[in-house]
Amino acid sequence: MARTTVAVLFGGRSSEHSISSATAGGVLGAIDRDRFRVIPVGVTRAGAFVLEEDDPARFALDAARLPEVTDNGTRILWPVPDGDRELRVRRPDGSIESLGEVDVVLPILHGLHGEDGTIQGFLDILELPYAGGGILDSALCMDKHFMKVALQAEGLPVAPWATVRRTRWDSSPEDVRAEAAALGYPVFVKPARAGSSVGVSKARDAGELDAAMATALAEDDKVLIEAAIVGREIEVAILEGRDGGRPRASLPGEIVLTTREFYDFEGKYLGGDGADVVCPADLADDEIETIREIGRRAFEAVDGRGLARVDVFLTPDGGIVVNELNTMPGFTPISMYPKCWIASGMTYAELIAELIELGLARA
Repeated sequence: MARTTVAVLFGGRSSEHSISSATAGGVLGAIDRDRFRVIPVGVTRAGAFVLEEDDPARFALDAARLPEVTDNGTRILWPVPDGDRELRVRRPDGSIESLGEVDVVLPILHGLHGEDGTIQGFLDILELPYAGGGILDSALCMDKHFMKVALQAEGLPVAPWATVRRTRWDSSPEDVRAEAAALGYPVFVKPARAGSSVGVSKARDAGELDAAMATALAEDDKVLIEAAIVGREIEVAILEGRDGGRPRASLPGEIVLTTREFYDFEGKYLGGDGADVVCPADLADDEIETIREIGRRAFEAVDGRGLARVDVFLTPDGGIVVNELNTMPGFTPISMYPKCWIASGMTYAELIAELIELGLARA
């Protein structure tokens, strides 16, 4: 049987470039080479599409040296719409080489210019099938403000928040400080359009708010101030349903904090102490089913495609508050999303194959 040709697209222009590159290392190492022929396409921080090395070790996640897509002088030449799907590469000497026809693209880009609907629109224009989220769900979930609006419209509970744009912070900081105080300290201050906890701070009082705003505004000109929710941090992995069926939900996992204030970048990716990823979470059967159903509903509320990780808080009184959806969640072998599906009986390689098959099925 002929192998399916997959262009694995990673790196990118966002602050999550290295995490995307590390995800590529995991995918390149685990993908079933008997079923799939892989073309690794890296996106440099400057936005150039280059032919990268098909070497998982080169993109291993190492706290001492985060992986990076480098500009090696090659340039990927994408196929034109309404033609064949031949992918070509221009070498540094100007020569052009065919890489063969692409069956499907697997974008494992995080953040802006990758997880926000832009690359999805680009691939739609090229008429190339791709795995993962579509334009609408990617754009909605990239912007935490509009994601909350969509979830609220579906009747799903979210944490109280205030959205602050840079111009308002610059012109009326006292009004913003009053809104934060009304939410009640501590609050979390987040860039509206960033992921992997980049730019996120916890402000315990008014004295810490200004520094938290500066950190968030360094990433985005729109910021969310959220009331802190007391509860267990539970995450459930969602896959698009097959043949028109409802979304599929994994067993939930839990982020268990010991000494860390919140699940920040270091705790997620650099092996920092004070945060453990536990899957499956220690939950009662009714809690598991309720969380899985809320995950499905949240995915449906944003017209989800492909996959998402739905993060919720389980409060001491048994309530569930949706924190956010990630349409391209952390996908390294140590990330929660794969771990939840592994705990649910699917291997990492099978999960990669299922995402690719879902992308092909939509085409």
